[in-house]
Amino acid sequence: MPLEKIDHYAIRTLKMEETREFYEALGLHIGPRPEFPFPGHWMYAGDLPVVHLVGLDPDNPNGLYDYLGVTDINFLDGSGSIDHLAFRASEPEELKKILNKRKVQYREREVPNLGLLQIFAEDPNDITVEINYYDQ
Repeated sequence: MPLEKIDHYAIRTLKMEETREFYEALGLHIGPRPEFPFPGHWMYAGDLPVVHLVGLDPDNPNGLYDYLGVTDINFLDGSGSIDHLAFRASEPEELKKILNKRKVQYREREVPNLGLLQIFAEDPNDITVEINYYDQ
């Protein structure tokens, strides 16, 4: 059940290509990404996707809005551009027991094509924490 390591961070952006170019300049490269209903890139360090770029098309934002459950792009300014922090972990059922016991609300999601179970919860500061369980 313990957290093992930081997995990635995600950036919501209206400046997709400029952001991609910035991370490429730092030595990351574009790699495989699941078929999400919104634009984006996963930027890899070696074989690990460490930065997820989450795009928003202002002319057609519904894919991202539906996926995230938001209806406003004002979250894209400053530190609001950081979408969430993610950890890898093991034993998801143990975490769910603890969260339920402590009455911490969470939501689960399965990522298409990856065999990945995710648990999301907001900390007391409204920072989203994602916990990833691969090979589920």
